[in-house]
Amino acid sequence: MTYFFETYGCQMNIAESAAAEQIFIERGWQRAENAQVTDLVLINTCSVRATAENRIFGRLGWYAGLKAVRACKPDAKHKSLDRAVAYVQDGAKPLKVAVMGCMAERLQKSLKRDYPVVDYLIGTFAKQHIGDIIDDMERERGLSAQVPAVTKRDGIITEDPVYVFSPLSAEEGAFSTFVPIMNGCNNFCTYCIVPYLRGREVSRPVDAILAELDELSKRGVREIMLLGQNVNSYHGRMTSDASSEQVDFPRLMQIVADHVRQTNSSIGWVRFDSSHPKDLSDDLIDVIAKNDVLCKGIHLAVQHGSDRILKSMNRHYTREDFYTLVDKIRAKIPEASITTDIMLGFPGETDEDVEKTLELMRHVRFESAFMYYFNPREGTPAASMANQIPLAEKKARLQKIIDLQLTITQSEMEKHVGKTEKVLVERLSRDDETEVLAKTDRDERVAFKGDASLIGQFVTVHIDSLNGNTYKGTRV
Repeated sequence: MTYFFETYGCQMNIAESAAAEQIFIERGWQRAENAQVTDLVLINTCSVRATAENRIFGRLGWYAGLKAVRACKPDAKHKSLDRAVAYVQDGAKPLKVAVMGCMAERLQKSLKRDYPVVDYLIGTFAKQHIGDIIDDMERERGLSAQVPAVTKRDGIITEDPVYVFSPLSAEEGAFSTFVPIMNGCNNFCTYCIVPYLRGREVSRPVDAILAELDELSKRGVREIMLLGQNVNSYHGRMTSDASSEQVDFPRLMQIVADHVRQTNSSIGWVRFDSSHPKDLSDDLIDVIAKNDVLCKGIHLAVQHGSDRILKSMNRHYTREDFYTLVDKIRAKIPEASITTDIMLGFPGETDEDVEKTLELMRHVRFESAFMYYFNPREGTPAASMANQIPLAEKKARLQKIIDLQLTITQSEMEKHVGKTEKVLVERLSRDDETEVLAKTDRDERVAFKGDASLIGQFVTVHIDSLNGNTYKGTRV
């Protein structure tokens, strides 16, 4: 039998889809070429912004059409579903659709009612029960005698009270992968729905993290990213024993760096995300500075440059706090690149608040930024705040931010032209088949002459020039 994943949203969703895929592989299922020719499609969803949910609703409409095609033997006039038409004519079985992730959690009471195309709902804390769906489908197809645990609950997977980390979150054959180390968030920023969907913070034991690193090394993985909604607030224990020693994030990073070196691991780079400015400590800066395996690209989501708006967002720092933090990073790690997230159009924002954000950008000079306008999410305090900003004004303010950041990015990236860098080769260039595309430890892109044999390898290149946001280089 076959499965197919569609994954939307954050890096944690990507990791969780990869972890869920391991269950199918262990059960002998095969990954389908595409959604039109699979037995089961799993849509891993995001609820951070309304646009993400609207996209899923659109996909569910498309899957309703695909399901109709797969349930009969139609003629070939369904142009967007030609592959499915041919597949059905070859005797394919009906399609099953599962929705998992944050959207399944948020809309658990209504999604199956409003979208009958959905057969299974898998909430945020229930991914370890995907095996129940496999049992259900295999029994339905006469491949198993397992009790159909899922159908007894109308396709809704009952949740366990705590988040369970998967032992492995790597895609098959990947040389760069995510390693979740914590889940949930205790910050309750007034615009963010994540704490309501992923719950309170829970940290993974250190020994489980190191065990996953050992497995990844056996698979030849070259780069990992330690993941959490706020990795800086990691407070795990050395083992699953509640009496074992507690470890904070700087200590974990040092343990990981030491472990990679001492085991002669294939892992050459370690990154982390997401990072809250209020929790990034002096100890963490020191650990990054003295360990070459820890990458020097640091993402700090400032969100805004106005103290008034930051307070309204419940961010727990001021612009001066942020300046002090950046100064500490650059004093200890001169080669670091600092990137960020910036939100415009928060309720009550004025032109003066926007100007303060522009001032902050000019002062800090982020190498790049993810920039977006406020998108109210039902159930968060900001959604019902007074003085909501009209959409047209939000877009106009956002454009000012984008225009400035493009200029800063170009200027900051030009500073590295002429230097020699260690890079990790990711893939062949789409623009020139004689070139490969790689990245630096600051997560910048570099194109240079090379072939597919270099993919997944560390090489040294000289940075010759800058073309847009991509360097051109020469292999040394």
